[in-house]
Amino acid sequence: MNINQKIADELNVSIQQIDAAVQLLDAGATVPFISRYRKEVTGGLTDTQLRELEERLHYLRELEERRQTILKSIAEQNKLTPELEQSIKEADNKSSLEDLYLPYKPKRRTKAQLAREAGLQPLAMQLLHDPAQMPEHLAANFINPDKNVATAAEALEGARHILMEIFAENASLLGTLRDYVWENAILKCAIIKGKETEGNKFADYFSYQEPIKKIPSHRALAIFRGQREEFLQVELALEEEKINRCVSKIMDEFNIQDRKRPADHWLCETAKWTWSIKIFLKLELELVMRLREHAEEEGIKVFANNLKHLLMAAPAGSRVTLGLDPGLRTGVKVVVIDGTGKLLTHTSIFPHPPRNEWDESINVLAKLCTAYHVELISVGNGTASRETDRLVIELKKRHPQLKLTSIVVSEAGASVYSASELAAQEFPSLDVSYRGAVSIARRLQDPLAELVKIEPKSIGVGQYQHDVNQVKLSRTLHAVMEDCVNAVGVDVNTASAPLLACVAGLNESVAKNIIAYRDTHGAFRNRLELKKVPRLGDKAFEQAAGFLRIMNGDNPLDASAVHPEAYSVVERILSHQKQTLREVMGNTRLIKSLNASQFTDEHFGLPTVRDILHELEKPGRDPRPEFKTAAFKEGIETISDLRSGMILEGVVTNVSNFGAFVDIGVHQDGLVHISMLADRFIKDPHEVVKVGDIVKVKVLEIDVQRKRIQLSMRLSETPSAAGKPSSHPASVRMRNKQENKPAETTLGNALLAALKNKNGNK
Repeated sequence: MNINQKIADELNVSIQQIDAAVQLLDAGATVPFISRYRKEVTGGLTDTQLRELEERLHYLRELEERRQTILKSIAEQNKLTPELEQSIKEADNKSSLEDLYLPYKPKRRTKAQLAREAGLQPLAMQLLHDPAQMPEHLAANFINPDKNVATAAEALEGARHILMEIFAENASLLGTLRDYVWENAILKCAIIKGKETEGNKFADYFSYQEPIKKIPSHRALAIFRGQREEFLQVELALEEEKINRCVSKIMDEFNIQDRKRPADHWLCETAKWTWSIKIFLKLELELVMRLREHAEEEGIKVFANNLKHLLMAAPAGSRVTLGLDPGLRTGVKVVVIDGTGKLLTHTSIFPHPPRNEWDESINVLAKLCTAYHVELISVGNGTASRETDRLVIELKKRHPQLKLTSIVVSEAGASVYSASELAAQEFPSLDVSYRGAVSIARRLQDPLAELVKIEPKSIGVGQYQHDVNQVKLSRTLHAVMEDCVNAVGVDVNTASAPLLACVAGLNESVAKNIIAYRDTHGAFRNRLELKKVPRLGDKAFEQAAGFLRIMNGDNPLDASAVHPEAYSVVERILSHQKQTLREVMGNTRLIKSLNASQFTDEHFGLPTVRDILHELEKPGRDPRPEFKTAAFKEGIETISDLRSGMILEGVVTNVSNFGAFVDIGVHQDGLVHISMLADRFIKDPHEVVKVGDIVKVKVLEIDVQRKRIQLSMRLSETPSAAGKPSSHPASVRMRNKQENKPAETTLGNALLAALKNKNGNK
């Protein structure tokens, strides 16, 4: 198999582009570096294409390695025919490859092998090829007590095992049946008897069935969680007619027909046994695993998409910020950080029951805001969040001269950071609870810089992230973090070690060395000085330099995304214009008048020169959106304050395949089902919303007891319609003729309740 050609076909690009990209990846180049600084080499492959290429390259190389192992194994058995070798070389997925290897795969002693050793192979073949013979009479010739074949019946049983193994190891037949079962099988779930109460969160699956090929990822993951926690029994089933069709396929493959000849009935029974005992059990295991793997891939994709939008959320910027980690009995933890995130002071206030020091708390906050010139207030969205936000609103009313901007931020993962080794190193003498408040404040200033310190799985924007392949999840999420960090760029003189570690070409060890060098020698003055950092060699410098920014250094280009290797291009531009760098940088009119093709050479082509000109026009530009805040409605603080028909403003906190969760300021996110996201049909909620979006929603239904809120972004939707079948295409599509399919449009779905939990653990 030509791996590169296959990837080129899949991505619909030229083989030359793939060859070039693979060569760069194999040489140690990173995806961000290749997509940004090697456009001429790869023909402009995007970071998304390169990530797909990288993933497929990994899979196909594993496939090729397995192919060679199989070829070697069969060759050593002296059973590798030219036809088999060609089939193995043409297999394009692991299932097909393993199907071909199955008859030759070393296995423990089976009943078929024992029958062959007893000399029963000729009996099996004679009956298969000449059904006109009487099975019992023919079998009598193979009785051999010395080989544990005492009767004709035992001989026939052995012959049947031989044929069953032959039938079940036919690669072509297995492929046909696998596809047929996938298209026609039903996945059935039932509650394990006696666990109805304990497993109530899986109530929608107590009596559930759906075609396996149609089960969406979130339902599949819910089912598998219920099975893993030993509440649900899961099985694959086929209708009787379709079972008979599968048996017929086996018979057709081996020319078995019921023509009333002496051996026909025996051969037909052998085909039925092969289906029920050998093939179906194997396919059931494989196809349920296929469903799981597909669901996991979707879950990882959803998490990665949400994480990207969360990391790329608008930063409030380098402004003095007061961070509040709300609490009731233990009080509200208060910190003040400067524009660089440095902790200035910390304290606690107790505005809520049981101490009720409301006025005293406002006075403390006012003094802190005045003393440190606070501009922003960041309020964590945990317990007592709305009460604390109300305190801040009161503070702003009483002290309008402070001109404060406040926002409630997600504190998901803040506790993980608080207890981390990184936080302990940064704040060795600070109580864990105050470290959490620092994280809450910093993530308002710069979400990306703060969130990279936290294990992505703890951020809570996933879909059953704890149920998926953790190795693949971690690899994917790390790639998202790397892409986001490099898209924004990093100030090498202020960045933390975790942020630096995400820069292309760097790792945790080199990141720590950069900080150690910075602490010893002071701020870096230019990019070339980075080469003095231990273990930051030429290759790492090549990969990282363009993404590391040095503000107010010796060379203004060091604060831009122009790579040092391309500084000569800038010098050529300056020489042509007879102007200085400071005169050119930011001069939009001048830069737009330049012809990029004038400055190309054998090393730097048109794509790179255009990128350089764009960067000179807006040096160091941040690709993230402008900072905005949502305004929660005053007086709406708990779920009990909600009423059907209310129109509120909220923030999208999570997006799944079936809808979006929105924080409307009542401690419980509401669900906007996919059918309520827009006045048109949509297949994917990400078409309409992303994490961090500020949206207007209408309250449709509230279940105070179960803490569930149904919302709609179709503001003309009438609350009375909630819970009833909608005429909206998405709702119509969701209806199932089977009465026991979970109704995701209602608030009673246990899966939605689980996903509503921001930490993704339930």
